Amino acid sequence: MNDLPTPLQRITLGGGCFWCLEAVFERVRGVAHVESGYCNGESLDPSYEQVCSGNSGHAEVVRIDFDPAQVSLVDLLHVFFAIHDPTTLNRQGADVGSQYRSGIYVHGDAQLTEAQQVLAEVRRAYPGQVVTELMPERNYWPAEGYHQHYYANHPEQAYCAFVVAAKVDKFTSTFKRLLRD
Repeated sequence: MNDLPTPLQRITLGGGCFWCLEAVFERVRGVAHVESGYCNGESLDPSYEQVCSGNSGHAEVVRIDFDPAQVSLVDLLHVFFAIHDPTTLNRQGADVGSQYRSGIYVHGDAQLTEAQQVLAEVRRAYPGQVVTELMPERNYWPAEGYHQHYYANHPEQAYCAFVVAAKVDKFTSTFKRLLRD
């Protein structure tokens, strides 16, 4: 369940490096807050190094707080599936490991139902290929401070300039109607 003031809702998404997801979702109209973090692993309060080792079981994720009167969960999930590859197991581009898995981590039954519907659409488009996991968020921990707003703070860094910027460009050209003013 969401512990947010009405009317905000929360969804947690994993689709490779959290810097990419964060940079895109910070540009979406109706998104109030995006936080990079780790979820659905076993260890408590994992460090970036522990998550990158693949031994903690956590996925790199972003927690997105949004106003459903301005942007729907379905729209957020369409953006999510457009900016990452849901058919590669534990990998996004050159980022390899279980921490980079594709996942939708829901906060409640209503979100689960909506996410199941969108995931079914994606599975019809890619029969037998989609590896995105769908489950409740558990054991969430915020990432270290230096990971927050990484692209905004380091656009010239090589990974940001080539990988993150390409995802941001894809979002801005594909989803003009969802761009923040």
